[in-house]
Amino acid sequence: MKIHKINTAQFPSVSAELKAGDKVLLSGTVYTARDAAHKRIFDMLTDGVKLPFDISGASVYYAGPTPTPDGLAIGSCGPTTSSRMDVFSPALLDMGLSCMIGKGQRNKDVCDAIIRNKAVYLCAIGGAGALASKCIESCDVIAFDDLGCESVKRLEFKDFPLIVAIDCFGGNLFEQKL
Repeated sequence: MKIHKINTAQFPSVSAELKAGDKVLLSGTVYTARDAAHKRIFDMLTDGVKLPFDISGASVYYAGPTPTPDGLAIGSCGPTTSSRMDVFSPALLDMGLSCMIGKGQRNKDVCDAIIRNKAVYLCAIGGAGALASKCIESCDVIAFDDLGCESVKRLEFKDFPLIVAIDCFGGNLFEQKL
């Protein structure tokens, strides 16, 4: 198992270096989007409306941060269950999404799209949102403010700890025998 220090701007060119089970310290721009935001993004695509961020090359974190306490960049920011986004993910990957971050398994269609698009799925530690927030330097709402914690936010990560769960070759941490 290797530890990789990666900036999100390096995706997808570094995806081939990552193997399921590797550790990643991720820095750079990451966008939050959960269920309600994904639904709105797809409504925008259907209506031909410009998206709030460029999907191509983007990294998306399935998270809904808590309100920001005074003096901090963000509140608690742990992952949500990724499978709730499975219906949307293959199309976003086909549009160039490079990296997804969440927790839990993904379905076969998502796994196939990860391989097809040389993307990667990284897992964050569930239940450690307060600790994870210490690796987020800034947080700006960029879309769907009315969704509260589920609004789309632009985060700046600094050495955010993650595990490669599904690599671009089909290696899948959830299918490995221990």
